Amino acid sequence: MRRWQKLLACLLMMPMLIGAPKAQTPEPEGSTAETGTRRTLLRFVTDGDFPPFNYYDEEGILTGFNVDLARALCLEASTSCDIQARPWEALVPALNRGDADAIIAGHKITPQLLQSVDFTDRYFHTPARFAARRDAEDFEVNPEGLDGRSIAVAKGTAHEAYLKAFFRFSAIREFDTPELAREALMNGEVDLVFDDGIGLSFWVIGTSSRECCELRGGPFYDPKYFGDGLAIAVSKRDQDLKHLLNQALKRVRESGRYEELVLRYFPNPVY
Repeated sequence: MRRWQKLLACLLMMPMLIGAPKAQTPEPEGSTAETGTRRTLLRFVTDGDFPPFNYYDEEGILTGFNVDLARALCLEASTSCDIQARPWEALVPALNRGDADAIIAGHKITPQLLQSVDFTDRYFHTPARFAARRDAEDFEVNPEGLDGRSIAVAKGTAHEAYLKAFFRFSAIREFDTPELAREALMNGEVDLVFDDGIGLSFWVIGTSSRECCELRGGPFYDPKYFGDGLAIAVSKRDQDLKHLLNQALKRVRESGRYEELVLRYFPNPVY
């Protein structure tokens, strides 16, 4: 009888043992939820000729928005940070050889690059913007407001294609280069110029514009024309790192550090 009582007691205890939840152990900093692998060093590569994102300052020190963002990501991931500059064309081969863990150099997410690398979440938009002369009258920056107005744009660009698709009743004037399009606006030959928002934001506050012009209207983000923005490239074989960087990027944004970097390197708002 005692044997049956013991067996019954064991059977009654089994569901409790089987169904008992395991204690949750917090993931250590610098590790990923998938594997828990601890990383002690993140090796970034960039190039040195893309200001204000990555460039050498007057003292020959590698700096820029991307460089400081990489350091902030390493800080959030509790890892050491190594950032090396290489020629632009050598960055993807270095990643695929295993000489680097990630590229943070201003790469746009494109179908071509996705064939050889993977990307983190976007960390920077690449919008298009309009600029007009400071002494120009006020007008709405939309297809109706720009009806009949002349707009300079570089030929063969996504910006030209966007204007022809959505601003069909404006007088679109094509120029061989963005610089020539901006010069036409500066000389009063056109009412506006439509171009890359980052480049225009620096041009209007730089010396080459002679303070002639200002940004008008808001940013245009259409990914079909202007892409999905900039992201950090990682190896397709390293999904753990992708997850780690995405989590670190989220925390950098939440902490306010990301906005500090934007204001430091982009004094004239891009967005």
